[in-house]
Amino acid sequence: MKIIEQTKHWISSFVVKLNLCPFAAFPLKNDQIRYTVYEGEDLGDLINLLDKELKLLQLSNPKEVETTLIIHPKLLNDFYDYNDFLEIANQRIFALELEGELQLASFHPDYQFGGTEKDDVTNYTNRSPYPMLHILREESIEIALENYEDPEAIPEHNIATMNKLGRAEILKITLLDMELE
Repeated sequence: MKIIEQTKHWISSFVVKLNLCPFAAFPLKNDQIRYTVYEGEDLGDLINLLDKELKLLQLSNPKEVETTLIIHPKLLNDFYDYNDFLEIANQRIFALELEGELQLASFHPDYQFGGTEKDDVTNYTNRSPYPMLHILREESIEIALENYEDPEAIPEHNIATMNKLGRAEILKITLLDMELE
């Protein structure tokens, strides 16, 4: 499926290659990332899918499924709508009593950190080919952070990497994803 292939390519050629998330290479290399694509446009159906994927990840063996990406290319394309939805998505974790066990990371083609301009290169650390929700295991994050020398430096490293590359080079790298169409 094109959407999954583009997402895998983005993870390997951007996230992993630039070491934006030092913990992403292992599950990618070991095929432990679950990719779920929702091509509908109904918010209620996306919430139901999120619930299903949260439960599935909770019950899965981490050696088989470490993390899950829910990619929804036709829904929440407006970043502000997506950002508002994150509150609903996080509420689902609490409603399913999974707080402390699972958490969400967010990625969107127009991602914008608070206090930055839209074209600020630092936003690209969370810009993806499609809107997506990343479900993570908190225990795995804790283990990874314990075994990483300086986890507090990760955001600083990412900012420095984005600033060093510059917008033109970042776009050249990330637009490779679209060439897979």
